[in-house]
This record gives sequence, structure tokens and C-alpha cells, in this order.
Amino acid sequence: MHYYRYSSAEVSCWYKYLLFSYNIIFWLAGVAFLAAGLWAWSEKGVLSDLTKVTGLHGLDPVVLVLMVGIVMFTLGFAGCVGALRENICLLKFFCGTIVFIFLLELAVAVLAFLFQDWVRDRVKEFFENNIKSYRDDIDLQNLIDSLQKINHCCGAQGPEDWDFNIYFNCSSESKSREKCGVPFSCCIPDPAQKVVNTQCGYDVRKKSKNQWDDQIFVKGCIVALEAWLPQNIYIVAGVFIAISLLQIFGIFLARTLISDIEAVKASNAF
Repeated sequence: MHYYRYSSAEVSCWYKYLLFSYNIIFWLAGVAFLAAGLWAWSEKGVLSDLTKVTGLHGLDPVVLVLMVGIVMFTLGFAGCVGALRENICLLKFFCGTIVFIFLLELAVAVLAFLFQDWVRDRVKEFFENNIKSYRDDIDLQNLIDSLQKINHCCGAQGPEDWDFNIYFNCSSESKSREKCGVPFSCCIPDPAQKVVNTQCGYDVRKKSKNQWDDQIFVKGCIVALEAWLPQNIYIVAGVFIAISLLQIFGIFLARTLISDIEAVKASNAF
């Protein structure tokens, strides 16, 4: 009499297609980020002259968009193909990268809490470098303007920081019409004015500091962000927890699928 051994191990279709669905969203989001970044670069002529990237001393927001897009596209692709083809190498790459990103986020959060003074100095330095390049890149300009308008702030520590920019510097050698002024995003908006006055910051810093309060925001953006964080700590914590749970869920799906595939391969070896 012959006895046949039937394998009870199998790959769960639920986990397989749930992981595929999870990753297809990341992959499509990555495609969207890449498309937006490349379109923005083409509008600025960077694709025809890559030296424009290195010529900017501040942050080019498009670079950040492209980096996020590349990471999401790569992870989404690896997760989708790994799940559909039951490829352990791709699944381990996806899982390992998600674990690395999760641990990196956790480490940054802990270090930022423990070394607040050092983080504050780096943020100040970063903001000042971007002030210097304010007129060099339209995307950077829009980013700083949005930050100042939303937070009702001006400069890193205050309006005087705009001396770092050659166009707004109060130096007697400057020939710029914006000399000793601030960008329009520093101005206190007038409710009666429907059209934005882009020249409202001209010559503001030529006046005495007592007169600044009536026309521009005098609070620095770093101070504004430090004040904003405690007031919205639950929102920040909620976003961080939501992102962490999504990452943990992806890790769980990938590890479970890897275990199923390995169990099936082990059972087929006998």
C-alpha cells in the first residue's frame, strides 16, 4: 500500500491581493509625484540644463517631490510584482526598506526631542540659506511665501533676516528697488484689499521698528512654528501614528506572505 503526502501549506490569496492593493496605491502616487516633479523641472528648463539644479544654494522643492516619487514608485513596484509573482527577494526588499524608513522616522523623532537646541540651530541655518536663494527659484519663492503667509511670520528669527538676500539687503551698495524691504508675504493683509499688493513690503525696514507692527509681521517663522507645535501636538501625533500604522500594516502583510511562500517551498521540497 502506498501513502501519498499532501501539502497543507498554501499562499493566502487574501494577503497576496491585499498587499498588491496596498502597493498599487503607493505605485500610482509615486507616478503622480514623478510626473509633477518632471513637469515642474521642464517648466523651469532644468531638463535641458541640469546645471540649474546645482546652481541653487537653497532647497529646490521639486527635488524633494522627485525623491519622494522615486521612493514610492520603487517600493510600490517591488511590492506589487513581489506579491503577484510571489517573489521572496522583492518582498524582502520591500519589507526591509519599510522597516528601515520606519526606524529612521522613529530615530529622527527621538533625536529631535532630545536635541531641540541643535535642531533649532539647523532649522535656522536652513531657513537662512533659503532666504539667500529666494529669488533664484520660483518654487522655493512660493514655498517661503506660503510659509510666511500661513504662519503670519517674516524671516527665520525676524524681518532683519531678509538682509541675507542681496535684493532685500539694506546695504548702500544695493541698487535693487526691494532694498531694505521684505517680500509681500510678510505684509499684514488688508481685508478691504481684494488684489494682493506685491509692493507692500518696499522700504519697510527703512522705518523705525516701532512702525513695523502696523505693516508687516515681526515674528520670525521659527518662533511661529515653535508656538504652533504645542497647540497642534495631537494633530502631529495623530499623523505620525497613522503613517506608522500604515507602515506596520505593510510590514505585516509582506512578512506573512513571505512566510506562506517559504512554507509552500519547504513542503514541496519533501
